[in-house]
Amino acid sequence: MDDVAFANLFGVCLVAFLVPFALSFAPRIRLPAIVVELLFGIVLGPSVLGVLRVDDTVNVVAVLGLSYLLFVAGLDLDMTILRGTTLRLAAMGFAVSLAIAIALGAIFYGTGLVVDPMLIAVILSATGLGVVLPVLRSAGEVDTDFGRTVISNATIAEFATIVLLALLFSTSGMGPLAEGGLLLLLGLLAAVLLIGLARLRDVLSAGDVLHRMAEASSQLRVRLAFALLIGLLAITERFGFEAILGAFVAGVILNVLEFGEGEEGRLFTGKLEAVGFGFLIPVFFVTSGLRYDLDALISSPSTMLRVPLFLAAMLLVRGLPALLYRRTMTRRHLWAAVLFQATSLSFILAATTLGLELGIMRDATATALIAAGVISVAVFPALGLGLLRRAAAEAAADASAQAPPA
Repeated sequence: MDDVAFANLFGVCLVAFLVPFALSFAPRIRLPAIVVELLFGIVLGPSVLGVLRVDDTVNVVAVLGLSYLLFVAGLDLDMTILRGTTLRLAAMGFAVSLAIAIALGAIFYGTGLVVDPMLIAVILSATGLGVVLPVLRSAGEVDTDFGRTVISNATIAEFATIVLLALLFSTSGMGPLAEGGLLLLLGLLAAVLLIGLARLRDVLSAGDVLHRMAEASSQLRVRLAFALLIGLLAITERFGFEAILGAFVAGVILNVLEFGEGEEGRLFTGKLEAVGFGFLIPVFFVTSGLRYDLDALISSPSTMLRVPLFLAAMLLVRGLPALLYRRTMTRRHLWAAVLFQATSLSFILAATTLGLELGIMRDATATALIAAGVISVAVFPALGLGLLRRAAAEAAADASAQAPPA
């Protein structure tokens, strides 16, 4: 084995540790850790200092990190909020977003800015649920009408864009009709797995096996989760789809199954998230920075001009449908919803990686899209929280003014 087989991975893991550690001492720096991880990867990578590089070892862990990111996304989906008016508005909102994105993709294609208009349309239609959800949770907005509306829209957008990416841009080389048939077959397979695992859960629970072996060295439920994840990664690649679809489906299946209820279930989910956010996912973000072609951005004025263009497109595509909420939200809440829904980075990284592999995206386009995604994650949630705080202050002032004098 190469003497430096783990040297680069050690450097990446060290960055993954130091970033949140350093941010904990600088609470005024409100940048999400994933942005800082990406930036450190750029600085330490071939584009700037050249200290670290992506070798085979780093690449394997990074691929697992990307898959695990989608796995956690499926695991975190809150199915309970997708019902009634909330579901209808979310579905309508995404349909409007996709229609606007397709129109913009056609314009970009006509002007020669992009190679594949549908890939750009799918990318612009995404929302970073993994970024938006923690921000809303920390702000205490998850259980409010505003929070449920934004989360439901982000959920629909994340689910739909992952499926569209897998369906329209698979590596099978078949047409959309054949791929649709394969996707249906994969869905049936997932349903069979869901039923089978539900039966297995009931059998193991009846024998108290799950409880006895959950905290032992066997860690049975965690092993089952990884077997499901890796198995679906292999199956989706066998079908010719991108592995991200299998990872997402694995997370959704475990989400629906709810292996362990109450405190036991939360402990199980915490273990899975610890593996992801403690190791695999930050390696993916740092590695994405190592791969980032900074020279392609700063050496070309046309590429730099695409960054604000794509950022504005994200705001338009995901922000305009927020007008559907205008009768149920204040003006500040409406603008906050626009900003939260236009936040995206993880999906951009996954989709641009796929686009480059398939040869349907130029390096300049990928570079500009990632830069726009970094700005959206660094700026939009902070601005959205500022609007929510002002709205809360205004509501408190109004309530105080309307209160009868003592």
